[in-house]
Amino acid sequence: MKDDPRLLVGAATGDDAGVYRLGRDSALVQTVDFFTPIVDDPFVYGQIAAANALSDVYAMGGRPLTAMNLLAVPVEKVSADDIAAILRGGALKVREAGCALVGGHTIKNPEPVYGLSVTGLVDPRRVMTNAGARAGDLLVLTKPLGTGIATTGIKRGLTSAKLEKRAVAVMRQLNTAGAEVAEKGLVRAATDVTGFGLLGHLAAMCRASGVGAEIDAGAAPALSPEVWGLIARDCVPGGTRSNLRSCDACVTWDGASEAQRVLLADAQTSGGLLLCVPPKKLDAVRKVLKRHRTPVAAVVGRIVRSKQPRITVC
Repeated sequence: MKDDPRLLVGAATGDDAGVYRLGRDSALVQTVDFFTPIVDDPFVYGQIAAANALSDVYAMGGRPLTAMNLLAVPVEKVSADDIAAILRGGALKVREAGCALVGGHTIKNPEPVYGLSVTGLVDPRRVMTNAGARAGDLLVLTKPLGTGIATTGIKRGLTSAKLEKRAVAVMRQLNTAGAEVAEKGLVRAATDVTGFGLLGHLAAMCRASGVGAEIDAGAAPALSPEVWGLIARDCVPGGTRSNLRSCDACVTWDGASEAQRVLLADAQTSGGLLLCVPPKKLDAVRKVLKRHRTPVAAVVGRIVRSKQPRITVC
């Protein structure tokens, strides 16, 4: 059976969302994402989970249109007030995105799980995918790395209140800039950096685009200097360790320290966008990112020609 010609982005490239053409000027962006709590505050958890799910639409260059709650809870362990707080947090982020919350579904489950199914709209001619990277493009990151390490430290009681506040602020910030850079035609390819870390998501982009990449480990911004101390104390989540092991298949290490390697592989929650920007459009992209108040606008590397989709980290 042939693919539907209206399916512009499907599962083949492992992109952030699917894109389905409605007409010459419009297409649907569809995604779903959810996870277990990473912070104790149920309201904040709802905000972060919603921002994370909405990010997939922005990563494709779209604008969220509607959202549906997905909630699973152990009703005998989680109070009605906490459930309501989770949903309020999610609803706040949906509203901030200019998106309509149209319902959802709830089930019983041994542990809490919350997220959203999101539908957005995008101009088919302006879709950003992970398959459009070209040699010479600069890699621009819009949020610092280290939320996986920070939240692990929070759970272990090893972090300062300042770092916890910083991590929460970054995770619940929407990646709205993705829609504008796409609509202005400033970016060739994009992805958001989440569970597979910067290197894992970049590797997927390289495979889909048939290119390689070079990363400057020293240019990758950490969430806080405190993150380096947590790494030194081996406060590293299992997902990050797994990502680091997977890097052996696609990364050539050339001088990066062990701590830098961990940071680049850190499993992010509601991370930033990784944008492939032609050098002549870098200033315009930076202006858009500044207007959207992205936490950072760091040039962390570049796309290179390569017969194999390998990443060199130096």
